[in-house]
Amino acid sequence: MSSNRLEKLIDFLKNEPNDPFLKYALATEYFALNEQEKALAYFEDLVQNHADYVGTYYHLGKLYELLDRKSDAERTYEKGMQVARQANDRHAFSELQGVYNSLMGLDYEDD
Repeated sequence: MSSNRLEKLIDFLKNEPNDPFLKYALATEYFALNEQEKALAYFEDLVQNHADYVGTYYHLGKLYELLDRKSDAERTYEKGMQVARQANDRHAFSELQGVYNSLMGLDYEDD
């Protein structure tokens, strides 16, 4: 990732401080740069201030898993499935259900 891209996103956010897409973009940029604490701050801001931004829940849950915070990941996936269902976003619901099942050890295959 280019620092130029990161700088542009930060500048955009200064002009639109409540834009959930910009916060999400910054969170994913920081995650890609292995700056987990900064990514975490943006993802947590999103779930607190933009709870209906469905894409947040998958990535925040995965970050919690990476940080060995299983119970936080579990709650995040559960909340994300609820938000996805309310938004009628079947794709996001399915992805969240898949990672939730995997986390909980429920990812079994039929014989």
